[in-house]
Amino acid sequence: MRRLRPVWRLSGTEDIRNKKLLELLNSINEKKTMVQSLVEQGKLEEARTAKEELKNMQEQFDLLKDIMDPDGNGTIKPQQDPKPLENNSIKEFANAARRGFRNATMVEGTPADGGYTVPEDIQTQINTYRDAKFSLISLVDVENVTTNKGQRTYKKRAQQTGFAKVGEGGKITAGTTPQFERISYEIEKYAGYFPCTNELLADTDANITGVLTTWIADESRVTRNKMILEQIATKDVTAMKDLDDIKKALNITLGQAFKPTSAIVTNDDGLQWLDTLKDNEGRYLLQPDPANPMQLRLCAGSTIVPVKVIPNSDMPSDTKTAGSRKIPVIIGDLKEGIKFWDRNQMTLMTSNIAQIGELNAFEEDLTIFRAIEREDCTVKDKEAFVNGQLTIKDATVTGV
Repeated sequence: MRRLRPVWRLSGTEDIRNKKLLELLNSINEKKTMVQSLVEQGKLEEARTAKEELKNMQEQFDLLKDIMDPDGNGTIKPQQDPKPLENNSIKEFANAARRGFRNATMVEGTPADGGYTVPEDIQTQINTYRDAKFSLISLVDVENVTTNKGQRTYKKRAQQTGFAKVGEGGKITAGTTPQFERISYEIEKYAGYFPCTNELLADTDANITGVLTTWIADESRVTRNKMILEQIATKDVTAMKDLDDIKKALNITLGQAFKPTSAIVTNDDGLQWLDTLKDNEGRYLLQPDPANPMQLRLCAGSTIVPVKVIPNSDMPSDTKTAGSRKIPVIIGDLKEGIKFWDRNQMTLMTSNIAQIGELNAFEEDLTIFRAIEREDCTVKDKEAFVNGQLTIKDATVTGV
């Protein structure tokens, strides 16, 4: 008796036809393994060809088995051994081959006992997590310029006193004349490079170039947000503790010059605090704009002002003091308050021969992505906004 596998046995003397069946079964099993391997490697055309070959081999096996076992009972009678195969061995062997020779002693959880044969569900397609992003550039005044430095002239604010009363024959006094000032800008360069191996670009199924380009574009957004927040921070902080302080900033500090076009710019923490404010009737003060339900506005008496929410990741609160946090609450018209000077929007270039620092793209077989933008950001009118800061206990924000 010759043992083929721990479970499947053949009794008696095998004739040439039995050997042919067993050879076909082994070939079928090997071909199935080949098809699976080609699919996992992404070689789909070769896998389709191998599958057709597998189909032909299966048909050969079925035809040969019908000749050797016309009754379909799984019993084969060799010429020199009248004893039938035990337990329909050929049929069991064929079924086992189709199952990849798995039996009760082989387990998926142990690699050597069969786990290596179980494919893993691994996707090479790049997925992205949902994220909240905001570009402050949409809130400020952007001017495209063509030189590396320049100035703009503005008339100063002054309290005009009007004409002086003059009697008959009296001398007319000189009136005050307007005064002027200039705002200057000086363009700076902001840039970065991102190396990538050519093997990765050639072998990956994922759109690495597209993903990297999107990443670089987001780096530009973060850079501009940082520049704008730095300019806002040049103005002294106005401490706030409640809704009355917000109304005072709108009604008095900003006044009628800016209140009609003002907005409240805050982060997620500030939204949570504003979203809990109620009037004496228990109605929430933060409401959607009927004309644009996606736009929030704070409605408190005569004060109705839009609210712009920036994610905490882009405009974080100050949590250095234990048990409390300082939330940015910028109030005003930032298009009048902040000026962004754009000399060149971001330009992106790639090279496989460039040398940057210790990197040599040609020698190391790399492709280097390089991004450059030239810009400046300045305060245009410090009277147009209030750099507010709301200090509250953490429990007020988190609900703990």
